[in-house]
Amino acid sequence: MADSAFFCPLRHEGVLAVRGPDADKFLQGQVTCNLDYLKDGSSSLGARCTPKGRMVSSFRLLPDRDGFLLAMASELIEPQQTELKKFAAFSKSQLIDESGAWCRFGLLGGDAALAALDLVLPQEAGRVVRNGELAAIRLESGRAELWAPAEQAEALHTRLAGHLPEAPLESWLLAQIRAGIGQVYGATRELFIPQMINLQAVGGVSFKKGCYSGQEIVARMQYLGKLKRRLYRLALPGAEAPAPGTELFSPVHRTSVGEVVLAAPAENGVELLAVLQEDAVEDGRIALDTPEGVALHLLDLPYELNQESENRR
Repeated sequence: MADSAFFCPLRHEGVLAVRGPDADKFLQGQVTCNLDYLKDGSSSLGARCTPKGRMVSSFRLLPDRDGFLLAMASELIEPQQTELKKFAAFSKSQLIDESGAWCRFGLLGGDAALAALDLVLPQEAGRVVRNGELAAIRLESGRAELWAPAEQAEALHTRLAGHLPEAPLESWLLAQIRAGIGQVYGATRELFIPQMINLQAVGGVSFKKGCYSGQEIVARMQYLGKLKRRLYRLALPGAEAPAPGTELFSPVHRTSVGEVVLAAPAENGVELLAVLQEDAVEDGRIALDTPEGVALHLLDLPYELNQESENRR
């Protein structure tokens, strides 16, 4: 499934644009990633938090001409646009829902297909290559994204289909799960601080930038806190993929010990990412939805947490 080369239209996400002379300065004070790192042709994961450090959105951020494009779960576009407009009132920047203006494709093992479009990507995650109005982004674990104006969607779909088989969205989500990349959806809004979904481990949090909403809490947790909940990858045998926010249980506690972040069908059941309490993970008995629910077992993530390297970003 997700281990075979394929392409997939990414219609499950929308695109929020922040444009204008002050877009850089305005957005820098709102998000966890450092926009200064994107001036050399890069993209980044990132998040926006409440003052208490809880994520209200997470996104893939791409510089674009007079501003930035943020790809996030479609249901988050409207609330994020509304909230950010309040802060942009005295800034020379505009918040625009450009979901209909862009087409995006996810590719796994698709370097040859991109090269046929004169988009030769380096291997470093986050790097961006452009050819006219086309932009390709290298992601983690052999994945890439192709962005283009919406009017080119049909032509690009045909060209990609000449190089790769088309796969359903579930295959792309499975590849994301296997890369260990968590994401905020409407059902998990304000549930997690960035470190709970390992966002700092995949370049989505900078501890060297200035203030942003929730920065004090996020930094304190990184330097002084003892995080008791974080992201894990798990397998669920023979079941339907649970929705984000579905609770997980363990005999260690009488109440929920975590929530599903993202789930997708796999070869032998379901794979998922979930935020779990460490003591429940150490115990090893994790069940879905109720204490008597279907049992899950832990799988490896493709990266290790390294606070020293995280703090240098």
